[in-house]
Formats: sequence, C-alpha cells, structure tokens
Amino acid sequence: MKLHLPTADVFIPDGQPPEAALARVTHLGIGAHQDDLEFMAFHGIAGCFKNEAERFGGVTCTDGGGSSRTGKYAHFTDEQMKSVRREEQREAAIIGRYAAMVQLDYPSAAIKNPADTRLREDLVELLVATRPRVIYTHNPADKHDTHIAVFIAAIQAIRALPRAERPEVVHGCEVWRDLDWLGDAEKAIQDLSGHDNLAAALNGIFDSQIGGGKRYDLAVMGRRRANATFFTSHATDRCDALAFAMDLTPLAHNDSLDIVEFVTDAIERFKTDVTEKLQRQLGK
Repeated sequence: MKLHLPTADVFIPDGQPPEAALARVTHLGIGAHQDDLEFMAFHGIAGCFKNEAERFGGVTCTDGGGSSRTGKYAHFTDEQMKSVRREEQREAAIIGRYAAMVQLDYPSAAIKNPADTRLREDLVELLVATRPRVIYTHNPADKHDTHIAVFIAAIQAIRALPRAERPEVVHGCEVWRDLDWLGDAEKAIQDLSGHDNLAAALNGIFDSQIGGGKRYDLAVMGRRRANATFFTSHATDRCDALAFAMDLTPLAHNDSLDIVEFVTDAIERFKTDVTEKLQRQLGK
C-alpha cells in the first residue's frame, strides 16, 4: 500500500503486521478530522467491539492543525495541535479495539482543492487493502466544507473499484447538521442503545477539543438521545440512542447517479412533505 504523504500514520493497536491488520477490516470509517469517526461511525465501532468476526478500521484524512483551541491549549501552535490530535486518535483506536487506524495527514486546503487527487488515490489504496463490507463517511448535506470534500473523495474512490469489489453498504452520517429532516423511510436507522460507557470513553479521549472550547462529548450524546425520543411521536421510546444516516449505497453502486442531484432530490422530497402538510391543514 502506497500513500502519498510520508507523514501518514498507519497505527495497528494490537501490533499485527499492517497488511494482515487491514485485511481484517469489515467496517471502515472515513472521516475528515480526528474524533469524526467516534461521533459519526459509532454504529460500526460498537458493533465490532470485542467481535473477532467483524473489525472496525478508521481513516482520518486531515492533520488536525486547524483545530479550535482555548484554555490550556490556547497557545499551542498548529504543529503542537497536530501532534496532540494524532495521539488522541491513536488512543481512541486502542480503546475502541480498532483493527487499524490510518491518519493521512492532509491539510484541509489540499482536501478541498478539487484538482488535488491525492486523497482519492490514497482512499483507493486503502479500500483495496481492506475490502470493507460497510463504509461510514460524511453525508452530502453536511455544512462543513472539508466534510463534503471527504465525502466526495470517498464516493469517487469507491467508484474507482471494480463493481464486484465495492462495499455492500455505504452510510453518510451526522456531524455538522443532523439528518432529522430526511424522510423516515429514507433514513438508515442506527440503534446505539446499550453502549453509553464505550461512547463516553471514546468521546472523552479528545481533550484537546473538550478542553479547547467544544463540548462535542455532551453534544453527540444529546443528539443521539434526542433522535431516539423525537423519532416517533405516537409511540414510547424503544431505544435510548439513535443515529441517522443517509444511505449512499446507490451512489456507490451506480456510477451514473449525479452526486448533487442525489442529495437535492432528497431535499425536494422534504420540501414536498412540508408543503403538503401545511396545505392540508390550510384546507388547500
């Protein structure tokens, strides 16, 4: 496996040879930043935890240099933040018992440059090395530009594979914007009940963000609880933590589908649903 940047980090928590470790991956998370995987791909992490038949692998695309910082991290340079965030992501991989954790170390500006194909090429290398059955990445309606760039690179990398070697399922997950607006019949429902201790341990690893001014640990758990409670209005809660995802499998399997139209069609269906409900109550 050849990655473009010499600073890319391939970390194997249990010390297995990288080639063998990557080949164990059945569920692969592809996230933009350190901690994105733990927030958006927890369904895969929890499902593979202490499960030898299924193993989670992670890919973080950026170097962590642009992170927010206050408190004890207020005077950290970008290079210091990169080092801290890389180590935090490694610690999360140990706690979550990942088969492998790859940090590609790109600056966000490179990832957001459509003319720079290195990320897509690295992802193709990783997909060939892992052959995952399930992929978790960012959803195309996320509001963070770097997340969108990673989503696009992931889909393009999947489409570069022969059809028989593509993942069976691809989920676009919640981070910057939830997916409550997506039609219920279109949501990929991820029941995360019963894993609060693991989630708290993983979320709490990222002290550079929590202590640096962003309480992602509380926000993520609150979103999951809110999803569980507000998912159905006429039934008691059947779970205590839910995450929603957009099913991106059609994009991964059908190269003729336009990425922009795929997500805007979903938005139009949401608009239609809202319009019809209002008009019905207005007697129109």
